Amino acid sequence: MSSARIKGSITVEGQHITVSNPDKLLWPEMGITKAIYLQKLAFLAPYLLPYCRDRLLTTIRYPNGVNGEFFYQKNAPAPLPPYVSTVTHDDISYIVLHGLPDLLWLGNLAALEFHPSLHFAHSELPCEWMIDLDPSLEIEPRIMEATALVGEVLSSLGIQSIPKTSGATGVQIIIPVEGGITFDDLRKIGHFVGRYIEERHPQLFTLERLKKHRGDKIYFDYLQHYAGKTLAAPYTPRARARATVSTPLTWEEVHNNVSPTDFHLLNIESRLMEKGDLLGVIPPQPLHHILHHLKHR
Repeated sequence: MSSARIKGSITVEGQHITVSNPDKLLWPEMGITKAIYLQKLAFLAPYLLPYCRDRLLTTIRYPNGVNGEFFYQKNAPAPLPPYVSTVTHDDISYIVLHGLPDLLWLGNLAALEFHPSLHFAHSELPCEWMIDLDPSLEIEPRIMEATALVGEVLSSLGIQSIPKTSGATGVQIIIPVEGGITFDDLRKIGHFVGRYIEERHPQLFTLERLKKHRGDKIYFDYLQHYAGKTLAAPYTPRARARATVSTPLTWEEVHNNVSPTDFHLLNIESRLMEKGDLLGVIPPQPLHHILHHLKHR
């Protein structure tokens, strides 16, 4: 999809999508117009869509680019094209992504971030376990050190995981889970791991929920596991000045202290062509043995 073809409308998989203001700058510091953004979304689609498909989708829209006002969109906007599906959950009509036309239609609406639910639209069970490492400092040089320590604890429990940049300042560690695990189960396991890591490294980690009481410590957030909660999807762009992308990492990159801001819309294509979807190769992880241990200790 070349920018020369984006003149006001595009046809994708037989669907006609109107493109308004293709030359509007969405990330001015990076020179990314809406036309360029739609090209990048089209490339990201095979990586992004698997982690949004059939989930309740919240988007963050920036009609005038990342330096303008924004709003969260849970309820699907009207009018909807016929190819966009919705599901009602808790009286909210959520968009449920199925393919590239839906994604590009949202891109034209300046939806710059994609935050899917942690469960499928018609299920109350989690798709993955997510540990969110949230720095208290605006610039946190220890974030990869902290990520590596958590990864080592998970590995010692026989759990494979993949870290990903949030696209902002933090890191999330993602663990696909086997069926039958509940959100309550994940909070129990998360608290167990979090308490252990906080006790082992009290100068680095905290379980304190209130930011004003955390000092300079990194918050080990294990409480994000509820139906309706969302996650910045793997491979979603972020509305940051550098047009960062939430990017799965190798553990080698973590140990080499890669920066969470290294990956953005203008370089993500070459990375994904080289490494593919790092998260997609991790099979669902068994957690029942840990739950059994916690129940009987």
